[in-house]
Amino acid sequence: MSNPAVPPRSLAEALRARDDVSLAALLRARPDLITPVPTDLTQLATRAGTRASVVRALERLDRFALQTAEALAVAADPAPYGELLALLTGDDGDPAVSAALPRALATLREQALVWGDDERLRLVRTARELLAPAPQHPSPTGLGPTVQEATAGMSPGRIQDIVTATGLGSTHDSVSAVASLTALFTDRGRMSALLAGLPEESREVLSRLVWGPPYGQVTAEPAAHLRRLLDLGLLVPTAPGTVVLPREVALHLRGGRAHREVEPLPPAVEPAATHRPQVVDATAAGQAYTALATVEELLKDWDEGGPAVLRAGGLSVRDLKRTAVALDVAEPVAAFWVELAYAAGLLASDGEADERYAATPAHDEWLEQPPAERWTRLAEAWLTATRVSGLVGGRDAKDRTLSTLGPGLDRSAAPEVRHRVLTLLAGLPEGASPSRESVLARLRWERPLRGPQREDDLRSRLAEWTVTEAELLGVTGRGALSGHGRALLGASAPRTPDKAPEGPGDKLPVHHRPTVAEPLSPAEQATASAAAARLLAPLLPEPLDHVLLQADLTAVAPGPLQRSLAEVLDVLADVESKGGATVYRFTPGSVRRALDAGQSASDLHAFLAAHARTPVPQPLTYLIDDVARRHGHLRVGAASAYVRCDDDALLNEILADKRAAGLRLRRLAPTVLAAQADPASLLDGLRAMGFAPAAESAEGDVLITRAHAHRTPPRTAPEPVPDGPPVPDATLLSAAIRAIRAGDLAATTPRRQTDQPQPASGELPRTSSAETLATMQAAVLTGEALWIGYVNAEGSASQRVIAPIRVEGGFVTAYDHTADEVRTYPLHRVTGVAELAEE
Repeated sequence: MSNPAVPPRSLAEALRARDDVSLAALLRARPDLITPVPTDLTQLATRAGTRASVVRALERLDRFALQTAEALAVAADPAPYGELLALLTGDDGDPAVSAALPRALATLREQALVWGDDERLRLVRTARELLAPAPQHPSPTGLGPTVQEATAGMSPGRIQDIVTATGLGSTHDSVSAVASLTALFTDRGRMSALLAGLPEESREVLSRLVWGPPYGQVTAEPAAHLRRLLDLGLLVPTAPGTVVLPREVALHLRGGRAHREVEPLPPAVEPAATHRPQVVDATAAGQAYTALATVEELLKDWDEGGPAVLRAGGLSVRDLKRTAVALDVAEPVAAFWVELAYAAGLLASDGEADERYAATPAHDEWLEQPPAERWTRLAEAWLTATRVSGLVGGRDAKDRTLSTLGPGLDRSAAPEVRHRVLTLLAGLPEGASPSRESVLARLRWERPLRGPQREDDLRSRLAEWTVTEAELLGVTGRGALSGHGRALLGASAPRTPDKAPEGPGDKLPVHHRPTVAEPLSPAEQATASAAAARLLAPLLPEPLDHVLLQADLTAVAPGPLQRSLAEVLDVLADVESKGGATVYRFTPGSVRRALDAGQSASDLHAFLAAHARTPVPQPLTYLIDDVARRHGHLRVGAASAYVRCDDDALLNEILADKRAAGLRLRRLAPTVLAAQADPASLLDGLRAMGFAPAAESAEGDVLITRAHAHRTPPRTAPEPVPDGPPVPDATLLSAAIRAIRAGDLAATTPRRQTDQPQPASGELPRTSSAETLATMQAAVLTGEALWIGYVNAEGSASQRVIAPIRVEGGFVTAYDHTADEVRTYPLHRVTGVAELAEE
C-alpha cells in the first residue's frame, strides 16, 4: 500500500492507495476493466486509460460530471481544486455548483477518470485528448487553444512584435515572451484595460467568437479593427485566412466560466396530472387483463401454425397487417404484441423446411398459470428485452426494411432506458403522471453523450416508446405508475439520495451515484415479481362460468369467461364483437363445426343449459337439432373421393344441381357417387351447396376433426444483447480484487540484491534448475517468501509470491500469496526464483 502522505505520481499509484471497497466500486462502474482480470494494478491503470474504455466511461457520465471533466481538460495539468471551481462558477460564483462539485469530482475519481489530491487534480491522458479543444474536434466548452499552443508555429520576430504592441517589455526568447503574454491575458485588471482601449468594432468581433466556435475567417488584407486584434495577439492566425481566439482571452471575456450554462442539478420530473391511486391501479389492471387476452388471442390465431418466416428472417408486411386486423389493433401495436410474445418465449419459428411461426411448449405452461403470474412473466420479458418493436418499418444501415421478428431490432440501451423511465415515475407521488418534456430532459442530463441533442435521438425515442408500451402492458395507468408496476421495480417507496458533501475536503463514500437506480438481480426480481402478482391479482376480473343467451341466436359474455367455457364457445359460435362484453353468434356453420369436433346435439343442449343464466331460446334449440339431423347424412371418403347416402333421392338432387358440375360426380351405385376431387374439396363443395356432409375414415367411421395445435420444439427465449460487459457480482469482485492485489504484490515487492542480473520490471525471473531447487530448499528451512515465475499447462506466464513448505518429487508445495491458498507447483514449470528484500 502506498504512503497516503505522498501524492501519487501516476494513476497506478493512485489505484494502489485505494482500499478494496473503492476498487470494487471502480470495477462495478467500469466492468470492461475486469474482462479479463488484470494481473496487477499497473495493468488495471493501463486498461483504464485505453481509448475504448475511457469513451465508454465518459458516455455514462451525467451532464455535470461531464462538464467537470471538460473543465479539467481546459485547465492546467495538474490543476488545483480552486482553479476547477473557478472555471465552473466564474467570477460571480454559484452556490449550487460549489455544492455539487465535490460529488461530481468523487464520481470522476471513483471511475479512475481523475486522480490526484485536491491540489493536483489530473484528468487521465486519454480523456484529456478526447475533451480538450482541437481543430479536428472542438471542445463542448467552445474554447480554443492556449496562447502557447496557438503561437507554437509563429516566428520569434512576430511574437516579439505582439509583446511590444501590448506594452510588455521585449524578451530574449520566444518562451519567455509567450509566458509574459499569457500572464497579461490572465491578469484581469490589465486585460480589462487592454480591451477598454479597443474600438467598438474590435470588441464586437471578440463577442462573436467568445462562446465558440473560436475560429474565424479573415482576408489577406484585414480591416483596421481586425488588424488591431491581430497585432495585440487577441486573435492568432492558425492557417492562411483563419484566426483563433486564445483560450485565456475567451475566459476573461466569459468572466472565467468554461461553460455558458452549467447544470449542476438534474432537471426535475414535473407531474402533468394527478389521479387517485385507486383509479390508476384499476386502469392499469384493466390494461393488464387486455394484454393477457391479446397475447392469448394472438397465439390462438397461430395455434395451427402461424405466418411463414421470410428468407431473411422475420414477418412479412402482409402477415403483420393480417395479424393487426385479427387483433383489431394498429400495426405498430400488433408488432409490439408479437415481439413481446417472442421475448417471453411463447412463440418462435418451428425450424421445419417450410418454416413458420408457432406457439412454443412454454405457451401451454404459461396458460396454466394464474393470470397475475402470466402478466408478470410478460412484464419481466418486456423490461429486459433488447428488441425494440418501435423500429419496425424503419431502415437499417444497409437501407433494408426492419421487420417484426426479424434481425436488426436489438438495441442494447433499451432495458436501461425502460428501467430508468419507470424509476423516474416511481419517484413521483402516487397517482402522478409526468410530462413528456421533463422526462426527456432528465434522461438527456443523465446521459448527454448517448445521442445527439435532438428530438429524434434513439434514447428519446426509446423513452417515448417506453411510456406507450408501459400503458399498453398495464404497468402504468393514465400515465402514472401503478402499485403493481411499482412493486415490479422493487420500488415500493422512493429512495432518498445521499446528502452531498459540503466542501472539497469531504470525500463521498465510494458507491454508485443515487441519480440512476440499477436493475434488480434475478433473485430480487423474482421477489419483486411475486409482490407485483399479489397486488395485481385482486384487481383482475374473476372469470365467469356463464353467458346470457338471446332469442336472436347470440350469446353475451358479460366479462372474461373460464378457459374451458371459452374454448367450447369459440368452436360452437363465432365472435361478433368484443369489448367489455363479448357477443357470440350461433350459425349453421358454427354448429356444424362443433359437431365435426365430436360433439352431439345432446352434448350441445346440455352445455348450453349448464352455462346459460337465461333459458335456452327455442330458435337456438331448433338450429342445433336441424343441423344435427342433417349432419353426417352424407358421407365423404377417399376413393379419389366418394359420397354415399342411404337416401338415393338426395343423391339425385346433388347430381341435378348445377353447382355440383365442378365436382364431376358420377353414380357408382344407387347410394354412392364418385368424384374427381379430393375429400377436402368435396366436403367444402357440398357444404357450399347447403348440405351437411361428414367425413369418414377408410374403415367407414365418422372422422372427428379437431384443431391441431402445432407447436415448435422446445425453445428458449431470445437472450438480450448486453450493453457491454455485465456488472460483476460480489463473488467475482472479491476474487478479482484478491488476484489483482496479489499480482501487484508480486510485481512491486523489492528483490534482494545479488550478483545475478535482476529482471526488468514485468519480466519473469530466470534461474537454472539447480539454482531454483537450491533456493526453494533453503526457503523451506528459513521460512522466507520467494518471487517466482511460473508457466501453466496452457502456456500462460505469471509471477507469484510463495512461501515454500516442502520440496519433494519434483514438486514444491507452498503458500501462494497470489491465490491466498496452499498450492503445489511442478518445479519444471518454474522459470526462475528470486529472494525478496528483508523489509
